[in-house]
Amino acid sequence: MTRVLDLWKSTSRLPQGQRIFSVLFAQKAPYFASIHPRFTEIGPNRAELVIRKRRSVTNHIGTVHAIALCNGLEAAMGALAEATIPADRRWIPKGMEVSYTAKADSDVTCIAETDPEQWTGDDPEVGVRVRGVRRDGTVVIEGVIRLWVTEKPQRT
Repeated sequence: MTRVLDLWKSTSRLPQGQRIFSVLFAQKAPYFASIHPRFTEIGPNRAELVIRKRRSVTNHIGTVHAIALCNGLEAAMGALAEATIPADRRWIPKGMEVSYTAKADSDVTCIAETDPEQWTGDDPEVGVRVRGVRRDGTVVIEGVIRLWVTEKPQRT
């Protein structure tokens, strides 16, 4: 089990544990702190977090800004990747393709998902499906974040 998954399992059981985990995760990559993610689920092949609609993440028309949404999707993907990747492999983002499908005029749940076989094949590219969903269930952003997954170098 990975450190991220271990930390999630130990903190999420505590009162305010999801909040504690989310703050710790955001400290690892400080730009995630700008969206104040609140993780709600982390496990192999799936991660979810919520971005609350607040002034600091809104744009000139009062909706959650597209880049804040992309940060949320990337944070969810990173948690999923850390919770899923085999111990002998490493990952790095290769690219992100997203479509903005509706106005993000409420809190948004960012979801990242993969299939187990994506992590065990010969193809080093893993496509993580991502989407952001408004409170009413409307998808406001969707796409794929492509990862490059390779074997970890042998330590000497």
